[in-house]
Amino acid sequence: MDVNEVIRVRRSIRKYKVKRIEEEKLFRVLEAGRLSPSAVNKQPWHFIVIMDPEIRRKMKEAYGRSWFYEAPVIIVVCVDPNIAWVRGDGEKFWKVDGAIAMQSMILQATDEDLGTCWIGAFHEAAVKKILKIPPHIRVVAMTPLGYPDEVKEKVTKRKKMEEILHKNKW
Repeated sequence: MDVNEVIRVRRSIRKYKVKRIEEEKLFRVLEAGRLSPSAVNKQPWHFIVIMDPEIRRKMKEAYGRSWFYEAPVIIVVCVDPNIAWVRGDGEKFWKVDGAIAMQSMILQATDEDLGTCWIGAFHEAAVKKILKIPPHIRVVAMTPLGYPDEVKEKVTKRKKMEEILHKNKW
């Protein structure tokens, strides 16, 4: 698929087949995150790939939806805020950098015919405890990863371009 097609067909998947993800596909998904742009090229991210069924089950303490922890893989995007860029006005870019990496992986997963679902409503302290993440590292987002066991044709409602586009000034 070309990038426009990938963006157009991507959907949040909440039902996954019990099917192993091929190593080469998983590598390409993770490589998309690694190659993502970051502010001042600091690349402050770390990716945790959870394939162990027991650890995935423990993740229900962090996000209790069964479709999340029953997926064959969970990817957790973490960032080290200490190495992320801080703009002159104090704006910290660690969340943006982590979000870009996650988006790159989600789009690559779509191109690989894999499903994902961006998860931001999780209990960070539980994730850090389960995965033994150092105290200074922050968890930005998580996604289950697997072959979809549902078809979602319908596009969720989006604002019209004229509602969000400003030319030359607000």
